[in-house]
Amino acid sequence: MTPSVGSRQVARCPTASMGPGRGAPTDDLVSLIISRTMSQGVHVPDSWPVPDSEPKPGYPAGTRRRKRMWHVVGIPGPEESVYETLARRRQATVNELLDELGLSRARLTRTLRRLVDRGLVTRLPGRPARYAAVPPDQVAASLIAERERDLLRLRAHARELAEEIRRRDPVRHHPAELVEVIEGAANVRATFVRLQREARVQIRGLDRPPYLDNPVAGNAEENQQLTDRGLTYRVVYDQAALAIPGRMAEIWQGIQRGERARVARDVPMKLVICDDRLALVPVLRDGYLADAAYLVYPSSLLDAFSALFEALWERAVAINRIGQGRPAGLSARDTDLIGLLASGATDETIARTLGCSVRTVHRRVHQIMASVGAETRFQAGMEAVRRGWV
Repeated sequence: MTPSVGSRQVARCPTASMGPGRGAPTDDLVSLIISRTMSQGVHVPDSWPVPDSEPKPGYPAGTRRRKRMWHVVGIPGPEESVYETLARRRQATVNELLDELGLSRARLTRTLRRLVDRGLVTRLPGRPARYAAVPPDQVAASLIAERERDLLRLRAHARELAEEIRRRDPVRHHPAELVEVIEGAANVRATFVRLQREARVQIRGLDRPPYLDNPVAGNAEENQQLTDRGLTYRVVYDQAALAIPGRMAEIWQGIQRGERARVARDVPMKLVICDDRLALVPVLRDGYLADAAYLVYPSSLLDAFSALFEALWERAVAINRIGQGRPAGLSARDTDLIGLLASGATDETIARTLGCSVRTVHRRVHQIMASVGAETRFQAGMEAVRRGWV
């Protein structure tokens, strides 16, 4: 599982601390627009009428003011009012709608025509003309899907534009422009997800405490990238992370999905590297994880972070299942136990991961030692290597 970078929902301006005269990067701005559009809509100060028993000043009789809802999928206020009125009635004639909405006949007729053209309303055969509303859940699903496609096209265009700007913008070569400060846990998390989605080859990470969020909650984005795109994840975990209750089991699940994981002592920092293009470094202050991170662009600093990761990767111990050739009678839990022992996990960590007592771990270790004719754990480890188990 890739490093946790924080989740407290403290939203701040994404352009903060980007230096004088700078705005949010194009793709960051689009991500912000998309997330706000899909989660809560764009704030619109005005309201539109809907049927009610108490008329309000300035509105047709029988209406009250309320916040617009359908504008987020491109339905303006007058059309929303007519559509919802018709949806509640299921079907109605123009005269029936006139009585309820208090609009002019010409305006209501134009609005109904637009709703028919958009597929929200159908005109029924016969005279006088009757209109029926398409069920709201079907309308919403169709319009939301259409808006999502538009937003995804915008995201792709913005990424291409941002990449072109990065290639051509000479300002990026100025040292002050090579490190961007991301403020707010929500913005840091969004950047973390974006790096995983934009990676072409691999994500590399250093993972160590402390954590702002639940370290055993998992990384849903990694699960999707491993499954859908076959992206490579290489992560070095600090040994202290393995001791957190439930953390080892979560790491083990990531390994089973394809993550390559290793463990080392005293991992110096938390780090996420996207290919060789970007690095995200969560900020530590006085031993605590702050609601901020550094986003490092291609530079000698990024090269140094890549070299640091590779050096730690080389000296770290792999966390994986044992290979073929295990003796008969060795259960799947025993193979997990051997893999955990090889990674340097303590008996207490192994017990928590396997859901058993430390005494059970001791007993199974001695049984495995006996099965390979070993007198000590070191000798058993050597025998496991000789047999190709680890």
